[in-house]
Amino acid sequence: MQQYLAATKIIDWQQPKIQELATQLAQGKDSKEEIAKTCFEWVRDNIKHSSDYQMNPVTCSASEVLKYRTGYCFAKSHLLAALFRASGIPAGFCYQRLSVFDDGVPYSLHGFNAVYLPQYGWYRLDARGNKLGVDAQFMPPQEKLAYGINFPEEVDCKKVFAEPLDLVITALQKHDNWNSLLKELPDVEKSFFNC
Repeated sequence: MQQYLAATKIIDWQQPKIQELATQLAQGKDSKEEIAKTCFEWVRDNIKHSSDYQMNPVTCSASEVLKYRTGYCFAKSHLLAALFRASGIPAGFCYQRLSVFDDGVPYSLHGFNAVYLPQYGWYRLDARGNKLGVDAQFMPPQEKLAYGINFPEEVDCKKVFAEPLDLVITALQKHDNWNSLLKELPDVEKSFFNC
């Protein structure tokens, strides 16, 4: 489990502002599950999805997401993992390959999290931000992710990665505005997922 608690350049949970927020969100909570729910809802509802709100800059590290209060799904998952890890809760990264406009080509990765809850094991949750047609919730053991699979070329990978995928980091760091990233969202072939 140690790799799911690690601080890295991207999941920089040892930054003071992240530790301060994690402490604040955990205050008065009696269980890891309560802390996880509070962190999830805070990121889902307080960090604006870059594309939904047409917000810059494109963020990547957890501390950038917290500073600018915006991020694509991937970046939001980086902050949520950092908050979990700062509270001693193992957290990882999950991916789906989805149709960007829900009508076939083009496709893109979608990033979200898994958190380890003692009562349930790994539980996947998606803090991308709710909107019309998206209603992600924290209700273990039942998953309520933002998106389902609707096309043969879409994939819901069940693997929990300890670190974000390199191609996701590269895409986030390459672009300086939400619109340019929207035109070049990271994608992989369906065969990439050996899940």
